[in-house]
Amino acid sequence: MTTTSVLVGIAVVAALLLLWGIKVYNGLVHRFNLKAEAWSGVDVQLRRRFDLVPNLVETVKGYASHEQGTLQKVVEARSAISSTTTQDARIDAENALSSTLRSLFAVAEAYPELKANSNFAQLQSELSSLENELQLARRYYNGAVREFNSAIQVFPSILISRRLGYEEAPFFSTDEESKEPVKVTF
Repeated sequence: MTTTSVLVGIAVVAALLLLWGIKVYNGLVHRFNLKAEAWSGVDVQLRRRFDLVPNLVETVKGYASHEQGTLQKVVEARSAISSTTTQDARIDAENALSSTLRSLFAVAEAYPELKANSNFAQLQSELSSLENELQLARRYYNGAVREFNSAIQVFPSILISRRLGYEEAPFFSTDEESKEPVKVTF
């Protein structure tokens, strides 16, 4: 073997490694952007729900004034969302709001005049629609997170992803409390 063929071989290997690194980097950026887009979709639905909650609480307040404990929990859960600083904390706060909203609707079942109120019915319908859209957005987000997390964890791309500072993203899952049936006592 001549020196030229050795140099050509080294250049080919270096070029292949460079192309591989570019491909991995571009794939990570693509998956990171899909994850960010998916979170944006979830965030839009969460914001719509966040804006709807005060109207719902005010409507229920007029009919179920002695259910202040439940109403206060909804208001506190909504306020907790505003003070979150991380995505994990936001997910936890949103799960707490979902749980308190379920309790609010369970309480509302005991008030026939509230259930018959057209404003409450419209708000409940709108919230139900929002929850369905939120479920779809969460599913898309979790799929994007799964693809992103897999991409940064597999060998050999883990060698590049860790150096670039990519970290696993949290899944948007429900907390154990929201899986329990709502208990309402009078």
